[in-house]
Amino acid sequence: MQRINLSNDIRPLSDFRAEAASCIKHVHDTKRPIVITQRGKGVAVLLDIKDYEALQEKIELLQDVYNAERQIETGETVSHNQAKANILSRLKK
Repeated sequence: MQRINLSNDIRPLSDFRAEAASCIKHVHDTKRPIVITQRGKGVAVLLDIKDYEALQEKIELLQDVYNAERQIETGETVSHNQAKANILSRLKK
């Protein structure tokens, strides 16, 4: 996803309603999101679907890293040998 271009990628809701297809094409072609405003305030962001999916994957990965760090801090860890034994025992079932 490209960074937003403030002069081209902010649209009032009324313009978005009138030009929805054009806005979607703009997002697809530029790979930049569009911020939709209402009464001068940002209310929504229009993203390309692939960029949205990539953001979701990054969020999930960061959440996994955060959870792992918390587990390390609280001592909820196992040794390499114990982890290997756990996996091998599950594979045998």
